[in-house]
Amino acid sequence: MSEEKARMSSELKGFYKLKPKERIALVKQFADLTDEEVAAIANTGCMAIEQVDKIIENVIGTLEMPLGIGANFLINGKDYLVPMAIEEPSVVAAASNVAKLARASGGFTTSSTDPIMIGQVHVTGVKDPFGAKMRLLEHKKDIVDKANAQDPMLVKFGGGCRDVEPRVLDTIRGPIVVVHLLVDCRDAMGANAVNTMAEAVAPDIERITGGKVFLRIISNLAKYRLARAHVRIPKEEMGGEAAVDAVLEAYAFALADPFRAATHNKGIMNGISAVVIATGNDFRAVEAGAHSYAAYHGQETVGHYMPLTRWEKDSNGDLIGSIELPMAVGLIGGAVKVHPVARANVKILGVKSARELGEVMAAVGLAQNLGALKALATEGIQRGHMKLHARNMAVTAGASEEMVDEVVDRVVKSGKKVTADVVSEIVQQMKKERGGK
Repeated sequence: MSEEKARMSSELKGFYKLKPKERIALVKQFADLTDEEVAAIANTGCMAIEQVDKIIENVIGTLEMPLGIGANFLINGKDYLVPMAIEEPSVVAAASNVAKLARASGGFTTSSTDPIMIGQVHVTGVKDPFGAKMRLLEHKKDIVDKANAQDPMLVKFGGGCRDVEPRVLDTIRGPIVVVHLLVDCRDAMGANAVNTMAEAVAPDIERITGGKVFLRIISNLAKYRLARAHVRIPKEEMGGEAAVDAVLEAYAFALADPFRAATHNKGIMNGISAVVIATGNDFRAVEAGAHSYAAYHGQETVGHYMPLTRWEKDSNGDLIGSIELPMAVGLIGGAVKVHPVARANVKILGVKSARELGEVMAAVGLAQNLGALKALATEGIQRGHMKLHARNMAVTAGASEEMVDEVVDRVVKSGKKVTADVVSEIVQQMKKERGGK
């Protein structure tokens, strides 16, 4: 028999009925946590554990993330400080640096479309799918009215179901009819409103088509809810036309190769998702929308998954950048209103609508993308990234707060590869110099 302590079963009956303190006690026993580890998990910061317990299920505590400020952003002539919640070094610094470069030419210009989300009603077993499509179009007004009756408050504020788009698709289980409800969600992300509408019209759609409705759910490919940003960076700010050309070479690689485009877009989302998280929005929905749009739009243009940004050079040799992507974010509902830090971050931003919030995020994504491309194409991204990563290594190696900056400086000056062993060696040397402190 193994000497290792037998592990408890993970089948914890009634776990969801317990109070958070009772749950963490069970988890402590299951994982043999120390009192210090339990205290770290149970520390909920600015929120009472009872509040956290109402947000998700089976709560035992919270996980904090670093919150930084993207500085220097000038968007449509307005100054912004941009809260960014992220654990990866160099992201906030890169975005802030590019935002500073952009100020030389007036900053970023942004725009967006109406906040239209798509609700999908999935119908199977339709004998005449194309005939059913025509019947659905004939009953469009009735379907729209039924959908809008579910949310009179949204309609009152200028939103609501705008249109109905029936589609016929072939699947591995035969043809289906998919009915799209196009819903203007105003300042909400819209999932609850859209899903409620889809549920409500399902019986009518069954009657009109003669089929059976299965799924009724929002789509995160929000192709009608787009945010756009545009910037011109003077070649002098880039360090010369050679640096501009280097960025264009990196962009051409991403445009030609989906393997490179995936990482290119990940860099964009480093910036955007940090703002999405900081404002209490759904970063999974925004990322799903961005990457699916890169595939959907890319299939129509270049034939494969493509970058979300475009980079060009104008007649003066300056760098011109633009971005377009779905931006399903809101200022009402969900954690945006529940979490006090999210509320404070929205106040820091000073945005007055979901559209403005989405446009700021698009500008941050464009800035972050250029920061990454510039580093990759000129000095190499690891140099700046590893310098910041060395800070984390220094703390892990036991450096005190006042030692960290000097540790990083010595690592850089040593010319050695930034590894945990190198950082640890420098930390220990500095401690000896300070008498073991």
